[in-house]
Amino acid sequence: MRLVFLGAPGVGKGTQSEKVATQYGVAKISTGDLLREAVRAQTALGKDAKSYMDQGRLVPDSVVIGLVRDKLSDPSCAIGFVLDGFPRTVPQAEELGGVLLQRNVRLDRVINFQVSREDVIKRLSGRRSCPKCQSTFHVDFAPPQKNDRCDRCGEGLIQRSDDKREAIETRLKVYEEQTSPLISYYDQKGLLTNLDGSGGVDNVYQNLTKVLAPYKTV
Repeated sequence: MRLVFLGAPGVGKGTQSEKVATQYGVAKISTGDLLREAVRAQTALGKDAKSYMDQGRLVPDSVVIGLVRDKLSDPSCAIGFVLDGFPRTVPQAEELGGVLLQRNVRLDRVINFQVSREDVIKRLSGRRSCPKCQSTFHVDFAPPQKNDRCDRCGEGLIQRSDDKREAIETRLKVYEEQTSPLISYYDQKGLLTNLDGSGGVDNVYQNLTKVLAPYKTV
């Protein structure tokens, strides 16, 4: 089972990829996680990535692809993987295709999670984070037991700057400009499945498992 999950910020692809990884025993690959791990381990690619991140610059595709290539060679990916939010651009997709070709493997499906723009804004703008233990909450869907206080450690919750409406609008614009073309790219390859992501987490997952049934690994 080799999958790519696409969708705008806030559609829930991270949550669904975690569930798929747990249910099917495949590796969840998030470039954000890979970058943090590489920086923490001070690998060559991690040091390269950190030099860009420290300057507030985007980590170049060559570094990100290098991290993904290294991860795909890990034994944890032997029976499959789900790429969460990567690739983000058509050039990245082409690079990924080359990496997979070198390993003589292919993608099984690309799932595009669809949620309305207003629902995405509501989901993201309502998020609150704990700066101490990194727990997350939502003012509507998963509120803390005590207003503005983390249930786990009691620290005051914050709204991240990128979860404010103005920042969300910018993130959605970037997605539409850079990532939306991937939908056509994978559709032309016959790999794309559009999935309604607007329901509850469990309902979306049930529909997702129906799509994944032909690729079940365990």
